[in-house]
Amino acid sequence: MAAGPLSAVPNTSTNSDGILIGDRVYSEVVLTISNSLIPEERLQPTPSMLDGLDLHTETDLRILGCELIQSAGILLRLPQVAMATGQVLFHRFFYSKSFVKHSFEIVAMACVNLASKIEEAPRRFRDVINVFHHLKQSHRGKSDQLHLPKPG
Repeated sequence: MAAGPLSAVPNTSTNSDGILIGDRVYSEVVLTISNSLIPEERLQPTPSMLDGLDLHTETDLRILGCELIQSAGILLRLPQVAMATGQVLFHRFFYSKSFVKHSFEIVAMACVNLASKIEEAPRRFRDVINVFHHLKQSHRGKSDQLHLPKPG
């Protein structure tokens, strides 16, 4: 029935600049070290700072998120490279989105899930959810945990 991968989308055509899908032109992806780093102008101020979060609290949330990813990765028996990939994804997400508008725990869970797939050590969604639930239950009541209001 379909002649190729582009025939499934009705408004698709190709030209020298890329592929036209609907009203947008998509072209090739080129990854180099110069375009894989976050530009300095996106580092300060972060979206969280623009929403009123101070630098100290944002740093604490970043550390807490990375520790959560590391603990979950250990319990899921992920390779260290998958945990590190999850932490990089976590940081990159929050340089585009705000801690005020997104739950860092849910983002950390998504980062672990995605990193396990990227690094070819996949884990079931149910296992990831259960591990994060276990970590949340085991840390409940500890006074050294950072308590913040839920985003909303």
